[in-house]
Amino acid sequence: MKSVLVAAAIGLLISILATPLAVRAFRRRGFGQEIRDDGPESHLSKKGTPTMGGTVIVGATVAGYLLAHLFLIGQPGRGVTATGLLLLFLMVGLGTVGFLDDYLKIRHRRSLGLNKTAKLVGQLVVGLTFAVLALNFPDEAGVTPASEFVSYVRDIEPLFVSAVGFVVLAYLFIAGFSNAVNLTDGLDGLAAGCSAMVFGAYVVMSFWQFTHDCAASAVDGCYQVRDPLDVTLVAAAAMGACLGFLWWNTSPARIFMGDTGSLALGGLMAGIAIVTRTELLLVVLGGLFVAVTLSVVIQVAFFRATRRRVFRMAPLHHHFELAGWAENTVIVRFWLVTGMAVAFGLGLFYADWLSITGL
Repeated sequence: MKSVLVAAAIGLLISILATPLAVRAFRRRGFGQEIRDDGPESHLSKKGTPTMGGTVIVGATVAGYLLAHLFLIGQPGRGVTATGLLLLFLMVGLGTVGFLDDYLKIRHRRSLGLNKTAKLVGQLVVGLTFAVLALNFPDEAGVTPASEFVSYVRDIEPLFVSAVGFVVLAYLFIAGFSNAVNLTDGLDGLAAGCSAMVFGAYVVMSFWQFTHDCAASAVDGCYQVRDPLDVTLVAAAAMGACLGFLWWNTSPARIFMGDTGSLALGGLMAGIAIVTRTELLLVVLGGLFVAVTLSVVIQVAFFRATRRRVFRMAPLHHHFELAGWAENTVIVRFWLVTGMAVAFGLGLFYADWLSITGL
């Protein structure tokens, strides 16, 4: 438990202390955010705010995970694991795609960076690499970081998809959630606050899996997962990094995470869901991200079919802004929705364990 607290604390401290340094450095280099002309007029005043703050989040998460392992030295079976490294690879890889997107926006002084094809190719390379590698590296019990089943709270045995099917679904899942967090990152502190809550939920669930791991004790209700404690360390470090960044990103934001942060955080959420066998449960935990994404899909599809709009503007948070809600009101209420979704998801996770154990 000490290592989990250390991972969260280091992620928090590095993020909260390094972010103002990044603000000053990015300001000197002119790394300011470009704002869409077709967005809410109230956002035009944010033009020039430093972006690419996601570099701090990614760095703080990696540092929190690695430094936490100093407290596990000498404990058998508690070193850096394939699962932990794969999750960091996924986060850093998608963060790199986002960094290139942010850099092109700054360099060309426009609100669009990488084109859609280039961004999808980047996500494809990183996502497929993660998915293929996650089906390898079995432990002593033969358990790999990922499985060839669709999962909810555990693997759903009738839903066997084979290795090829898993790789395809894993890519779609990773790309979907990385883009979902990217779409949600439109208001000060919205994506960072919601992400922190989802990672907090995974700290609880993965640590519960660690204390009820079938590798340690094959009793009713145990979990057949690989390296659950290492997953807890990654989730704790990411949660701390998001909270530290939120200190400076809350309204009025002194820095934005940019695509560097949003793609990395969304991809990491999907990766953690895959290795904890809770893929469909993430749809509940990250319900706000799903709702924001659906608002864009519905808006585009309905407009193409009828030339009329369902929402005043998509994504969903802009609809409420144009409906007269203050930005802070939208943010806090969306945080509350995420909090309720996370609480409900944790309840479903625990209810599954109760139903199996009969307690």
